[in-house]
Amino acid sequence: MRRGVVDNEQGAGPRLTEGRWFLALATGLAAALAVGGYLAASHWLYRIGFPLDDAWIHQTYARSLGLYGEWAYLPGQRSAGSTAPLWTALLAAGYLLRLAPLAWATLLGWLLLWGCGLLGAQVFLHLVPERREWALAAGLLLVLEWHLVWSAASGMETTLYALWVLAAIGMMLASRPHWMGLGVWIGAAAWVRPDAVTLLGPALLAAWANGQDGKERLRAGLRLGLGALMLLLPYLAFNLWAGGEVWPGTFFAKQAEYAEMRQLPLLQRLAALGVLPLVGVGCLLLPGFLYYVARSVQERRWTVLGLAVWLAGFMGLYALRLPVTYQHGRYLIPAMPVYFLLGLAGMAAWYDPRAQRLWRRVAQKAWALAAACVLLWFLALGGRAYALDTALIESEMVDTARWVAANTPPGSRVAAHDIGALGYFGQRPLIDLAGLITPEVIPFIRDEQRLGQFLDEQQADYLVTFPAWYPRLVEGRVVEYSGDQPYSMQLGGEHMRVYRWQR
Repeated sequence: MRRGVVDNEQGAGPRLTEGRWFLALATGLAAALAVGGYLAASHWLYRIGFPLDDAWIHQTYARSLGLYGEWAYLPGQRSAGSTAPLWTALLAAGYLLRLAPLAWATLLGWLLLWGCGLLGAQVFLHLVPERREWALAAGLLLVLEWHLVWSAASGMETTLYALWVLAAIGMMLASRPHWMGLGVWIGAAAWVRPDAVTLLGPALLAAWANGQDGKERLRAGLRLGLGALMLLLPYLAFNLWAGGEVWPGTFFAKQAEYAEMRQLPLLQRLAALGVLPLVGVGCLLLPGFLYYVARSVQERRWTVLGLAVWLAGFMGLYALRLPVTYQHGRYLIPAMPVYFLLGLAGMAAWYDPRAQRLWRRVAQKAWALAAACVLLWFLALGGRAYALDTALIESEMVDTARWVAANTPPGSRVAAHDIGALGYFGQRPLIDLAGLITPEVIPFIRDEQRLGQFLDEQQADYLVTFPAWYPRLVEGRVVEYSGDQPYSMQLGGEHMRVYRWQR
């Protein structure tokens, strides 16, 4: 038995004994400094807020649930526009406790990022148990990696999803997995985000790899599937109750909105998505990832290989159905910790502190030092990106929504593509051109002529949008309000405007 590592009595595999409190303290403090630094950067640039409009969608649903007990975006109108019901419920707890929404969301983000660090260290021990001294590095890698810090401060479910994935991986890598429990965990993951059910793939492979014979493998697979159905079926029923479909409205709306991107060659879409985890320390972890996967092939570590295949398949799924790269690849961020940990595991496995050859000693130290420097450098660059993203949302979406609330007649019907801040601050009936709460527009979501007819039929009073998004809709319309801060222009965009629709 290795010093500092013991076998879990329940078969969970190796776990830290020595230094666990230091690990918890170090990762928690590092996560707090990272998230706090991003908030400070946004405060210095413009003001604290969220770096994407969708965070306000969750806040609007959470406010309705926490204060009024309704699953609704607009009061009294039940809808299934929230892709992450569990995250919405966690945010709703803040409203029940009368906590400031930004503060509560940020506190949750910090705690979840901290949890990712702790779980990441445990998963790393499963991958490279002989490198116990690297567990702290694994935890710090996850809490300081800029994509994950950005997501922790985003007000979105992304970090919760990442935590869920890491916990599932830990269960798969255990020496004696509890298959029913793992299945329940994966079924519950659908309440975090529906694409999390893809974790059933590597889980089934793990069940096969751990089985001694066909009967044992079959029993494990059945327990896994039964456990998943226990919470997956209620999730589908919930969506059916809330929106009339078994999947949330965003499942169809987003795919329809970006259907044109699926016309690009598949390899081009895969390449655009595949580069996202490499922006930062991930670039230097790529050799470690390839080395560890190759070693796992040689050692026939099927569960590890299943994780690598899941990572590729997860990316491929988005390349096929939703090949978008905006907001720093936010849809792929929950899967990135898997790549980072496999890459670090490869680095640790190759690292030999007793290497006899000088080139090996120099190369491995230079590799580790370069990775640490790049990690911290991109943490700083990510803070700047976060501040600009937040300034854009606050100066365009939030300020516009506040103007609508203060300067349009009560009851005015407002059409918009971005409904997050408008739903939260605007206090007006909304017509959602993105189809999240107005699913009727999904069949003609990119047809401006038909959208114009729909707005006439719905007796819209105002249209809120960036001009380039709907050039035909805004042509000749009277501009009632336009943003005036420079941040959108700095990011290559334009100002959001409020147009009078009724001539």
